[in-house]
Amino acid sequence: MTTRLPVPLFLLGLLVLTATPSAFSQEGDATSQAAESDNSAADGEAAAQEESAPDATSEPNVEPPSLLGEFVGSIGDEGEVLALQIRPVGGGDFDGLAYRGGLPGAGAQLETATRLIGHRAGQGMVLSGTEYAIFVTPDGCRIVSFEGKLLGTLERAYRTSPTLGAIPPDEAIVLFDGSGTEQFSVANMTEDGLLKQGADMNALIQDFDLHLEFMLPLMAEQDSQSRGNSGIYIHSRYECQILDSFATKPVFNGCGSIYRFKKPDVNMCLAPKVWQTYDIRFTAARWDVDGKKIRNARLSSWLNGVQVQKDVELLDKTGNGKPEGPELLPTRFQNHKDPVRFRNIWMLDRGLATSDSFPPVGESNEAL
Repeated sequence: MTTRLPVPLFLLGLLVLTATPSAFSQEGDATSQAAESDNSAADGEAAAQEESAPDATSEPNVEPPSLLGEFVGSIGDEGEVLALQIRPVGGGDFDGLAYRGGLPGAGAQLETATRLIGHRAGQGMVLSGTEYAIFVTPDGCRIVSFEGKLLGTLERAYRTSPTLGAIPPDEAIVLFDGSGTEQFSVANMTEDGLLKQGADMNALIQDFDLHLEFMLPLMAEQDSQSRGNSGIYIHSRYECQILDSFATKPVFNGCGSIYRFKKPDVNMCLAPKVWQTYDIRFTAARWDVDGKKIRNARLSSWLNGVQVQKDVELLDKTGNGKPEGPELLPTRFQNHKDPVRFRNIWMLDRGLATSDSFPPVGESNEAL
């Protein structure tokens, strides 16, 4: 049950009396969430868990609540930048994070993250949890002191990953472009040409760069690992987590994490229902002739164009991954029965490719 902080009655009246700022478009970068439950799986032991997982009821064509999203503006006489991330958590309840300096990946002072809570009333709501009241409508926010003084306004922000729509280099293996699933041993497509969760790649490549784009479903009534869960199981052993972690602090099983091994340096997960990007550089472990490991695997990753893992040494398999060994295993798009969708997937074999430019540049060609 969500605990709500009391809000003075005069502030509730301001929600009706005040006008809302106009919307605007902003390029930027976001951050993510996670939780303590361990529901991720790769194969084998994962199969029983996946079969027992409930089917998702939210499909990607369901419109999200209009209060979901990011907002940015300035407050106070000195024009201090304030940014909000807001998400629905079911039953008309919302929570979110407030940041000084900007959004995650775009100037946020991460140590200032403050948890907010609120309950929708008609077309708006009041968020509590900080030293002022925040009145939220679909178009923007008004920040009001407890003395009734207007401190500033925030406008809705729209951000796009700088690697979205990245064109595969000539040397790339195009794994999925919407035309078919020939590059996967197990895979299914939607009617509109998107790859569903639960796909196993045919290519067995030791060291590679991987680009993919994904869209999270809105599952507002769910929480933690039951909220838009999937993942990229590299060589079936090491998981780069995919999860609706929007508007949460980074944790070791949230989006952008190396699952249950290392949290992301910043939570760059955007809101559900928008296309996001994952760019992964992986170097496999090395083994001697007797099957003894002589060098650990290493991984770097970028979520929505911002590096969240930097050359991390992987000491062993992560989460429910397969045991390490010298043999190559398929890279898998985990099926957690949540309707996560994928597109524009391609890979560079770093043992053959001459280009070393990664992550790629997308259609926007701008940083968040």
